[in-house]
Amino acid sequence: MQRPIVTHFFDEPTNTFSYVVQDPDSSACAIIDSVLDFDYAAGRTDVRSANQIIAFVREKRLEVAWILETHVHADHLSAAPYLHDQLGGKTGIGAHIVEVQEIFGKAFNAGTEFARDGSQFDALFKENDTFAIGALKGRVLHTPGHTPACLTYVIGDAAFVGDTLFMPDYGTARCDFPGGDARTLYQSIQKVLSLPEQTRLFLCHDYKAPGRELFQHETSVAEQRKTNVHVHDGISEEEFVKMRTERDATLGMPRLIIPSVQVNMRAGELPPAEDNGQVYLKVPINWF
Repeated sequence: MQRPIVTHFFDEPTNTFSYVVQDPDSSACAIIDSVLDFDYAAGRTDVRSANQIIAFVREKRLEVAWILETHVHADHLSAAPYLHDQLGGKTGIGAHIVEVQEIFGKAFNAGTEFARDGSQFDALFKENDTFAIGALKGRVLHTPGHTPACLTYVIGDAAFVGDTLFMPDYGTARCDFPGGDARTLYQSIQKVLSLPEQTRLFLCHDYKAPGRELFQHETSVAEQRKTNVHVHDGISEEEFVKMRTERDATLGMPRLIIPSVQVNMRAGELPPAEDNGQVYLKVPINWF
């Protein structure tokens, strides 16, 4: 089985892991789940995190084939447009982005200038679609539940699961965002856990379960099946749905959900400037 070289980058303010995935036999790579820094209080963006990835790619003399998103993130802004301008590469996300765009296009009253057909991205992936990173072969699993458009990218012996799973001591993704569904998430997780047991699973986030001192970004199918506190082998679908629904009812909204979704549904682009030349983000009152 092919074994890609995986390098992680961690943005602690949003607890987000981004990845550069390299073909060991060529200079080709992909970037997964990048972060655009955002100071919410000041309304100011920055590219520090993205520049770390750019510096790494250039130092290693890599060529970017893909800039991929596992889903429309609600906890950080994507740096995909900036990375594309600096490094090239095609952008990709799940084909069900159109459902997310429809939901949040209405929520933010985005207007007719906001296309709800996924055309902001170069590729809209469906179940079992394939793509190449040099000689590496990638395959797409549609793994909804957290959002309708969540994907898992399976690249050789590695799988990039987005928010579907966390470290085994922390559990699984919430399902209470618009379009989320706990039963669907359980079924998606079973799809991921049906991969070979040695498959490396790379996570989009880690929040350090109580008692653990270090952030972690990598686990395995075998480890998840054995010890995931929410969904290890033996947990039924009904048990999971009950746990997940009750747990989600206690959770507050992510700090950056309002700016993140507005930007990420546009493939990382900011909303268009208004007639004074200024860009604004909206806050829908009492909607979430």
